[in-house]
Amino acid sequence: MEFRWNEWNAEHVGQHGIEPEAAEHVVEEATAPYPRRIGEEKLLAWGPDSAGDLLQVIFVLDEDASVYVLHARSLTEREKRRYRRQRR
Repeated sequence: MEFRWNEWNAEHVGQHGIEPEAAEHVVEEATAPYPRRIGEEKLLAWGPDSAGDLLQVIFVLDEDASVYVLHARSLTEREKRRYRRQRR
């Protein structure tokens, strides 16, 4: 899986305290029901980064199938509970 980073998306996820590698890990390791389609082209993944922190990553697949991350942030406490219930 190839990721496409530029100044804008790397800075944007950084504003939420997320490193690009953490967002990549969540997308690469996503398990059902993720990634989930939101809207026409966007995909959503929830899951742990390599440190175990639960993140949300929103991304699109470019024409060449590379992943372009639009947004990444930590899950809220409520979202974490929902994610853990889904895993049971």
